[in-house]
Amino acid sequence: MENKIKLLLTEEPNEFDEETIRYLNNKNFSVYYSAKDGEDLLNKIREIRPDVVLFDLFLTRLDGISVMRHIRQGEGSIPLFIAFSTFRSALLEQEAMNNGASYFVLKPYNIKDLAENITMLINTKNTAAGSSLAGNLSIEMKITEILHQIGVPAHIKGYHYLRDSIMMSVEKPEIINAVTKELYPSVAMKYETTSSRVERAIRHAIEVAWDRGDVDVLNSYFGYTIHNSRGKPTNSEFIAMISDKLRLQLRTAS
Repeated sequence: MENKIKLLLTEEPNEFDEETIRYLNNKNFSVYYSAKDGEDLLNKIREIRPDVVLFDLFLTRLDGISVMRHIRQGEGSIPLFIAFSTFRSALLEQEAMNNGASYFVLKPYNIKDLAENITMLINTKNTAAGSSLAGNLSIEMKITEILHQIGVPAHIKGYHYLRDSIMMSVEKPEIINAVTKELYPSVAMKYETTSSRVERAIRHAIEVAWDRGDVDVLNSYFGYTIHNSRGKPTNSEFIAMISDKLRLQLRTAS
């Protein structure tokens, strides 16, 4: 039988009903709980060695960001960290991402939907070991890393649309010349939405990154747009620049 995914939560067991617990079990999760206390969470991580930690950033004694720093500075494997908060803060989310969080969600979250994303992230992480791209990261993980660096928030729809658009462009470079006729419709079909909503969500994601992103990081990818009057790149320019860099890395690694 396939090994269970160990999921450690800073939640009380009564936060979830029996149906949800059964769902997680059927989805191959073993669920563990920690008090909303950073010291307790740190001890549980070292004791249980979970695959995933879903944790509140605001904990007693030791906050969530400090917990990630302690784990990353220690020895042994590092779990997938998914941070959550009860309020939205771009600065808080960026701080969490900069210190090792792979995902950021707002509470209340849908644990069933989140379980699907966790499974995808775990599978990607496991298959990345054999990849030669950029420090043995898979293409998807590398795209995720770049989007986090640039400052695209993980909780907005445009983040997911951008990630899929870049992956499609890496695999099929010519698609960037058919953004409205092929790229947007392909992403829209996957997420059961419309091409116009995909276009607007991606444009919004880029605008958010431009307003809050690290200028040095943005300059390293889009210097030609920052240093003249054109402002932020268009959707197609953004997707093309990232996918071109990734294809170059693939060729260099091969």
